[in-house]
Amino acid sequence: MHKALLLLTLMAFCPAARSAELPQSAISEIDHLLGALGSSNCRFYRNGKWYSASDAQAHLTKKYEYLRKKKLLGSSEDFITKAGTESSRSSQPYQVQCGKDDAVASAVWLQAELRRLRSDHRMTLLFLDKVVTWGR
Repeated sequence: MHKALLLLTLMAFCPAARSAELPQSAISEIDHLLGALGSSNCRFYRNGKWYSASDAQAHLTKKYEYLRKKKLLGSSEDFITKAGTESSRSSQPYQVQCGKDDAVASAVWLQAELRRLRSDHRMTLLFLDKVVTWGR
């Protein structure tokens, strides 16, 4: 009983004890999200000012590297929530505006891109499965 209580206490006060190493699948997804943002023709709103997509990518990459080093991320969704949603200084939400479209919350933009990536990945796996099955 005392060991369980000690473990729960450690997990509550030590983020490193809560988070294991970030899975490779999440690393790949986050790299994709950062690259998609950086290569988009969108603008990124942060702390009262609009920035280029490449500046947004650089900023979120720094936040990602910090959170990863501290082992505070366990998934791509954690990255979106902890790095890509709002300013850690002002708590103001980030926004993304692409072309003449209305600006949207950066979390919405990043989640949509993550869904697209995962959907494309599933379709590729289904296609490869059909090719392998057909080739037998």
